[in-house]
Formats: sequence, structure tokens, C-alpha cells
Amino acid sequence: PNRAAVMTGLWPHNTGLVKNNIPLPGETRCFNELIDDPDYRTAYMGKWHLGDEIFAQHGFEEWVSMEDGYSPYYAKGRDQGARSSYHHYLVGLGKKPAKQGGKFSRGYAASLPLEQCKPKFLERSACDFLRRHRDEPFMLYINFLEPHMPFTGPLDDMYDPEEIDLPPNFNDPLEDNEPESYRKKVLSDARKYGTTEKDFRELIARYWGLNSQVDLSVGAILETLDRLGLADNTIVVYTSDHGDMMGAHRMVAKGVMYEEAVRIPWLMRVPAMGRRPRVIEQPVSQIDLVPTLLELMGRSEAAGNLPGQSLVPLIKGRKVAEDHVFIEWGIEPRVRAVVSPDRWKLCLSKEDRCQLFNLRDDPYEMTNLYDSGKHDAVIARLTEKIRIWQKKTNDKVEVI
Repeated sequence: PNRAAVMTGLWPHNTGLVKNNIPLPGETRCFNELIDDPDYRTAYMGKWHLGDEIFAQHGFEEWVSMEDGYSPYYAKGRDQGARSSYHHYLVGLGKKPAKQGGKFSRGYAASLPLEQCKPKFLERSACDFLRRHRDEPFMLYINFLEPHMPFTGPLDDMYDPEEIDLPPNFNDPLEDNEPESYRKKVLSDARKYGTTEKDFRELIARYWGLNSQVDLSVGAILETLDRLGLADNTIVVYTSDHGDMMGAHRMVAKGVMYEEAVRIPWLMRVPAMGRRPRVIEQPVSQIDLVPTLLELMGRSEAAGNLPGQSLVPLIKGRKVAEDHVFIEWGIEPRVRAVVSPDRWKLCLSKEDRCQLFNLRDDPYEMTNLYDSGKHDAVIARLTEKIRIWQKKTNDKVEVI
């Protein structure tokens, strides 16, 4: 769902993409379609996960696909026998799927040498695009799968598990006042990934190796921008669609409202605003990414009725109208959450337990204060914020 939000600037409940494998409607415009400038060369590379995975769509002139596991969700009439760009790359190397006419699994791809894995494939594809279009305006999306299940790759041994510190909330027990679905997830993740500190240190070490794979390829792409003389007039954004628990509360992956899963990197390099590093201290929302980029590209009017706001004023040291961050989870038990500027976090659900955390005093969310009886005023204030946001964005989900 968040992939669609990053591409369109719309909330999942607006696009209808409230869970995985729902196609992004053709009439819902992505960022490149909002820009709508034929002078720009456009490309999408990597994981799409918004329907018809390997087929070019939404106005992108070039489409470099990587994932063949989503064919059950192709639209009617799509060729089920078609394969991704990465599949054809591997076949060109002499590789063969385990079954005749079959697909290369993620596990198989992860077992390959570094130079043949998906990050390097995307790196080469991206750098080739940059070289071919160095003299033209361009919009290029590069979407790595890693770090992702199956949590293994060619850099598995890059980090020593014995030197890894477990998250401070690794041994935090989820008390009865925490969501039941989260407590069930702890048990499910234990069956999948193990229960001991050794199990989790080894998992985190492999996860770090996957991050380093991406780091190497991102670095190579940035170096290519430099070599081609493009770095001084190219906006670069580095972000993710979600985080990963990686041992926090003894969980793995996502699907929860804890910070490790919902707080993500958002780095930008905007040459026109100088190279002096600056950090935005207050929480901000990824729903604002599209309006921010539209303003930076001189197309603010294209934001139209998008629900987000440009953060350019914030980057320049000024204030923005909305200073609360809202988060939604669209699968039962559905949740709506808000993070306030004073670092309170309220998660409301009519289908499971609610949560309240004071992130200043409890950054690792080990004490749910919702039922403490001591913070009714905070709960009332933030509940009203969620209600106003729901009304403003036409969100019909009842959470309280």
C-alpha cells in the first residue's frame, strides 16, 4: 500500500490499495504522470508490487522488471508465460529454472554471486539509463527488493553476529494490554526465525549484509551521476516503503505500528538548495513526498487535491501547516495512528487493543499507557486529531 502512496501522493484508503497485490488503477496518476512532460525520459526499475508486475504501465517509457512471483495477480489477458527482465538476464548467463518453463525463485537469486544478484542488476540497468539519457531531463525510479525475505545473500558473512547488539526492547514482553495480533506475531515469528539471542544475531547480521548490497549499488549509481556531470542538477531521494522489526519485541518484518516498522529513512539531495547537511527534527509523513518533489520541480500546481503538503518550507527553516504524522493499517485488525510534535503516539483500533506511547520517555515503546488512566487528555486530543484527519481524507474506517 505504501508503494502506491509514494508513487501517487494518495493514502491507501484513497487508492483502494489497502493490502498487497491490489492493482493500481490505470486512471490513478503516478508522479511522472502528474509532471506530464514529454521532454522527460522516464523509467521504472525493480519491484513494483502494484499489479501486472512485469508489464510497462503508468506512462513509464522504460520498464525493467525483476519479480516473477506475482503472476497470479496479473490482469485478465496478460501473458502468464511472460518473464521479467531479470529472468531473461539470468537465462542469458546460462542459468535455468528448476522446472521447465518455470521461474527463478527469490531464494535462488539470493544464492548467486554478488555481481549476479538483483541489486547489481538494477545498478547496471540504472547506470545504463543515465548514460543513454545524460543530455535529457529524466525521472528514474529504482526499487530494490533487498533487504527482504529470504534474508540471505552473498554478503551473509560480512558482519560478525557476535559483535551485534540486540535491540534494547528485544526482551520486552508484550503484556496483556498490547494488541493480541502482535502477541500472536511474536509466536509466529519465533517459529519462522528462532527464539534465541544467537538466532536473532545471525538474522540481523544477514540483514545488514543485504543492506550493504543495496549501499554498494546506490553508491555506484551516485558515482555514475558524478562521472556524467549530472550530480549538480539531479534531485536524489532515498527512502523505503516500510521498516523491519529485526528483533525488536522479538518480532521480524512489518505489519505493526512500532517505530522499527513505521519509521523509515527519507534522505534527499537537492543541489539547488546547497550541499549543507540539514536534519528535520520533527516527524514528517511520506504522504508529503510527491507534493515536495512537485514544488522542487516547479510544478506545485500539479499537486491539485493531493492530501499531503510540500515540505520545502520546512527544509528552508520555516513551518508547515500539518505537524502531526498519520499512519494507517488496512488489514484487520485495522489501525489508525498519529504521532504528535511533542512525541506522543496514539494507535487506535476497534478490532484490537489500542496503544499510547510517550516516545520522548519511552523511545522503544515498552510501556503501553493507553489503559493507565493517567493520560486521558492526551488520548482525547490525539483521538480528535485522527477524527479530523479521517474526515479530511474521506477515511471511513471506524477505529474507536
